[in-house]
Amino acid sequence: MPLKNKSKWREGRAAYAMILPAVLIIAAVALWPLLRSFWISLFDLRLNDPTRNAIHYSYSMNVEQYADRFPSLLRAVKREAGSAEGSSSSGLAAAMKKLEDVGGELKEDPAFQERLTKVNALLDAFAPVPQELRFIPVDNAKAERLKTELQEIRKELAGLKEGGALTRPDEVIGLTSALLDTFQAPNFAGLSHYRELLSGRRLWESLGHTLLFTVFAVALEMLFGLLIALLLNRTFRGRGLVRAAVLIPWATPTAVSAMIWHYLYDGQNGIVAKLLYEAGLISDMATLLSSGSWVMGSVIMADVWKTAPLVALLLLAGLQNIPASLYEAAWVDGGSRWKQFVHVTVPLLKPAFFVALMFRTLDAFRVFDLIYVLTGGGPANSTESVSIYAYKTMFSELDFGKGSALSVIVFVCVLLISMAYVKWLGADAVGRRAG
Repeated sequence: MPLKNKSKWREGRAAYAMILPAVLIIAAVALWPLLRSFWISLFDLRLNDPTRNAIHYSYSMNVEQYADRFPSLLRAVKREAGSAEGSSSSGLAAAMKKLEDVGGELKEDPAFQERLTKVNALLDAFAPVPQELRFIPVDNAKAERLKTELQEIRKELAGLKEGGALTRPDEVIGLTSALLDTFQAPNFAGLSHYRELLSGRRLWESLGHTLLFTVFAVALEMLFGLLIALLLNRTFRGRGLVRAAVLIPWATPTAVSAMIWHYLYDGQNGIVAKLLYEAGLISDMATLLSSGSWVMGSVIMADVWKTAPLVALLLLAGLQNIPASLYEAAWVDGGSRWKQFVHVTVPLLKPAFFVALMFRTLDAFRVFDLIYVLTGGGPANSTESVSIYAYKTMFSELDFGKGSALSVIVFVCVLLISMAYVKWLGADAVGRRAG
């Protein structure tokens, strides 16, 4: 290998070795949770449903529930058969025969029979059944066949109920349904969560709210941030104190600032609501947090107040990197303040501006805490962002499968936005690549 190529190979290997720890940290902190979320989104995982509160790859049966429900159902059907007459008696006898066949087929499995004996012994002694004894795997084909037979039994019992042949119809039909629930089906859903979300209105409405918030909030933040940065870049007495004071809104925790603005928007005592009402801009002081046409503007105003100082700080750093000699040369050439701004400040501030724009867009698109504290996504979901939708789905509805799918969708949207910025806003936004 030539000496020059060998030296480049060693330098490249050293560079990869230096960035390897960062790559591993990113994989552990970011990539693994994303892959885990995608994996969970492929299952119908619901914590409020006992049959779907865990990931099941194949059929299983709750032996504890079976030991309690099957004998009760068998006794109830026998009692109904003993008191029935005519065709109803023969129908109940047939249902009881099918039910006994279901129990007999399960008991033919030695592993199931052994587990059932242990569980019955614990139940007879009023002892708790440990988790490792509670569930037992069942062959998928066998479980499907037994469930089909139980569904037929329930259908026959429902027909007898309509004919008035059952003395306690709700009991036998309810116990049959309860016995069906002892089978835990595999809850692999594939991409059905994504199809359901993409075909529903709520996701697109939340995406629309998120984009509306992002566009207007980021645009106003960039505008006010630029104005603040231009002011702070000038030399005046007390400039350091003013710079520190400007950062107070950004340093305030988002939840705290959201509560502050909630009080300012309050329909009874909010000073902002009072001023807007007296100015004739709103018809009612409660409008700012109760009207769908005003509440999004209220949220945007609160976000601009909090985040514009951060944008100003980033742009101020860019302004201070512009040499003063360029302004002096422009002034000597007869350039006015406006021409200096257009031909000197704007081109040289472009990298810092694009970096601030990209960071703020990505952060605004993932907005959660501000909206959650200020409006909770209301009224009538008029301020519900995609992150709020995912939170409600996961922690209010306890649908972790669909909630994980929403989390993946948020990541994909953020990734597309990042790629768009890198592609269309130029290399100045992320640094020039060496030729």
